[in-house]
Amino acid sequence: MGKKVKVEVIGPNPSCPRCTAVYRNAEKAASTLKAEGIDTELGKLDIMSKDVISKYGVLMSPALAVDGKVRTMGRIPNALEIEKLLREAAK
Repeated sequence: MGKKVKVEVIGPNPSCPRCTAVYRNAEKAASTLKAEGIDTELGKLDIMSKDVISKYGVLMSPALAVDGKVRTMGRIPNALEIEKLLREAAK
């Protein structure tokens, strides 16, 4: 495959425990997919930023954006769910 997928965890800064859990699950998913040739760029965004609010329209944290599209909001997706989202994005 060789596609790069951009993943962003959106939440408050400093990160709350729920946002940290989403970030950890995204890290797990990224390491699993690396073995399959899917490269993941993982980052955090501050939900209080006007730029983030206007770009993503996120009202609840934690949120997870994949390649610029919000895929989950207000809940903690597990690593398997994030893997599935990243695989879809890498197609």
